[in-house]
Amino acid sequence: MNWDNYFAERASRMTRSAVRELLKLTAQPGMISFAGGLPSPDLFPTERVKEAIEIVLSKAGKRALQYGETEGVAELRDWIARDFSRPEAPLKRENVVITSGGQQALDLIGRILLNENDQVIVENPTYLALLSAWRLLGAQFLPVPSDANGMCVDEIEPLLQQKPKLIYAVPNFQNPQGTTLGLERRVSLVELLRKYDVGLLEDNPYGELRYEGEPVASLFELDARIGASGDLDSNVIYVGTFSKVLMPGLRVGWAIASEQVIEKIVRAKQAADLQTGTLSQHIISEMIRDQFLERHIRVLRQAYRERRDAMLAALDRYFPNEASWTRPDGGMFLMVTLPAHLSASDVLKQALERKVAFVPGEEFHLNGMGRNTFRLNFSNAPSDLIEQGIQRLGDVLKRIITSAKASGE
Repeated sequence: MNWDNYFAERASRMTRSAVRELLKLTAQPGMISFAGGLPSPDLFPTERVKEAIEIVLSKAGKRALQYGETEGVAELRDWIARDFSRPEAPLKRENVVITSGGQQALDLIGRILLNENDQVIVENPTYLALLSAWRLLGAQFLPVPSDANGMCVDEIEPLLQQKPKLIYAVPNFQNPQGTTLGLERRVSLVELLRKYDVGLLEDNPYGELRYEGEPVASLFELDARIGASGDLDSNVIYVGTFSKVLMPGLRVGWAIASEQVIEKIVRAKQAADLQTGTLSQHIISEMIRDQFLERHIRVLRQAYRERRDAMLAALDRYFPNEASWTRPDGGMFLMVTLPAHLSASDVLKQALERKVAFVPGEEFHLNGMGRNTFRLNFSNAPSDLIEQGIQRLGDVLKRIITSAKASGE
């Protein structure tokens, strides 16, 4: 049977993830990978997980191994509601739904909000997997440029005249650039939400991974201040995850929103997978019960700060003067920009020969932009391998740039 004749039209919109395809290559012996958005497995709290599993199975084994509520385990939802509550935005369990990682939250929110050809404002570049998920739904993207201070909010208002359905933002240590949206721009953005009555999805997987500077109020919090009424009245849906601060293998994320929105997400989730794994939720509930999470996040911050500093120092030491890069205050990524005539995809071919990998920036851009950029991840590799990999990559770039100059490009 030729299944090509039976696939739905929307299946033609699905593309392979460039990052996932690259990860297959990074398994080669001797490869130093800056490609995946991976937390360090060396920092996974495996012993604490073992303890948590034993406690969960001894105290609530039958419940933890059974089907559960679609909304999620009550204890975990209560903890999230308490942790994110503010005087102007008091939260309760009904404002939280547990999802199978942050990615499922993005997918479900798209399913309940987006019709075919609905327009969504996104930063350019933006998170690749969001583009993949919402293209499948028929979304049309309106790109907004960005700079060292994040999304250029002053360029959003003209796009709002087109009445888009939603704005998508990663305000903290954005993937792929590592940039952070400043407070002044955040305030301007939430004021635009209210002025034009448009919703915003705030995706914050990296917010706890700050290595310097003061935390900035979330868009969710700022918007709630504007609409403070003693109950949650927000134009913002907030998405978070335990993948970056504990481990991604448990696949537990969450969404925070008004009860009206949460109810629709729950219905979509019932159709998608019934529930997030009950055992995973109970394990996390046990791990956060005694402030372990706060202690572990401090360990991550120290380790990732050292790796970020190692990468920035190596870039300063080994990269050619013609290249520039972002200098993130936190997160897991930075982005390199090459001279306009160079292709990062061509650079990658030679880099792979030297056993070093990265993700070309064109994958994250709209409108064919970003071909001379690439993303580097600094959280996965230890500092000594970061220096080796950046030195190899610097040698490749210097050779390519020298050759281009010699040929008159």
